[in-house]
Amino acid sequence: MGNLIFNGELITRSAVKIDVEDRGYQFGDGVYEVIRIYNGQLFASEMHLKRLFESAKFIRIKVPFTLEELKAKLEALIVKDGLTFGIVYMQLTRGASSRNHAFPTEEVEPVFIAYTKEMPYAGEVKPGVKALLTDDMRWLRCNIKSLNLLGNILAKQEAVEAGCAEAVLHRDGIVTEGSSSNVSIIVDGTLKTHPANNLILNGITRRVMLQLCQANGIPVVEEAFSIADMLAADEVLYTSTGVEVTPIVSIDGKIINDGQTGPITRQLQVYFREEIERQCGRLKA
Repeated sequence: MGNLIFNGELITRSAVKIDVEDRGYQFGDGVYEVIRIYNGQLFASEMHLKRLFESAKFIRIKVPFTLEELKAKLEALIVKDGLTFGIVYMQLTRGASSRNHAFPTEEVEPVFIAYTKEMPYAGEVKPGVKALLTDDMRWLRCNIKSLNLLGNILAKQEAVEAGCAEAVLHRDGIVTEGSSSNVSIIVDGTLKTHPANNLILNGITRRVMLQLCQANGIPVVEEAFSIADMLAADEVLYTSTGVEVTPIVSIDGKIINDGQTGPITRQLQVYFREEIERQCGRLKA
């Protein structure tokens, strides 16, 4: 994918120059968003873009477009790249200025980039994965989708080195989320997930899943649950733009649901595919 949006202009990737004193590069002073593309269409785009604007507002960066303008630019980029299945990544930083922890003066303009990447659709049936438990050592504003991801990266790498797909994070024994996902459990037919407060990112796939639960009569409780609750659960699943709805069948070697995808997780996978098709058209995979 050789094109991208740079400060509102659709140009080739090779033409982009980012200043070495860009605050995103030096401080992680910015926010980002990732939207899935199916059949050349943006999925849940309004929810994603609203969250980008909310995150930017939290850290006091003004997005230089309206939501409608930004969506139109992203759609033009997808067409230019001829992308059918994939993602669009976008990032907004506070801009480039002499290195100083304090905000630069108001004449410094934010820097926005967006580009696409292929990601095939694998179908709604996704095999269960292994996960690793680790302490949640991140900051206390996890509800902001910021560029400050070092804590997430270290947790993910710990999981990878242990042969796991995801790290499940906890604070003093209370499960928060995954290193790059939200984690939910099923107990006696009810889906439980951590409340959307400052300790987790309120994932878009998580939000869509909760809407699907409501629409299809699956009870939901948004409350904190412990490691013990999770290990004793009937089903455990994790959700994100990349993995959609995927079961976790082993946590620190403890097998969940005999290592099989549980019935409610399987229902949610089907409902999620139906929602994709409702928004983006029929899927062949």
